[in-house]
Amino acid sequence: MVEQINYWAVFVAAMSTFVVGSLWYSPVMFGKKWMQLNGFSEDSIKQARYPMPVIFGSSFVAALLAAFALALFLGSESDLTFGMFAGFMIAAFWIATSRLTTALFEQQKMALVLIHAGYDVVSYVVMGAIIGAW
Repeated sequence: MVEQINYWAVFVAAMSTFVVGSLWYSPVMFGKKWMQLNGFSEDSIKQARYPMPVIFGSSFVAALLAAFALALFLGSESDLTFGMFAGFMIAAFWIATSRLTTALFEQQKMALVLIHAGYDVVSYVVMGAIIGAW
């Protein structure tokens, strides 16, 4: 099954998470609320625990692994519609529910959970669309 994976589609799907993330967490969408809910300021973001190359590099590796697993799940016979459907189902019913459980036990703010879960749903639908259509 691994030999049938379109690695360009996996790469582009992984990159798409950065496009979605840059929009989702921008000041125009949810970036200001995300910062407020986390207690972040512009200065605290600049003084992050990890350097930005580590954050972005690790995030890309994680997105690459997720896209690869999604490609394995979708298989070679997938199409745009099934890719989007599978991406939605995975994000909404596996990832978001897992986030919710963790958030409940950690007493996190539900608005923050919804921001992150919304990003996951959109990202996985886009990744599924790319992999399924390609």
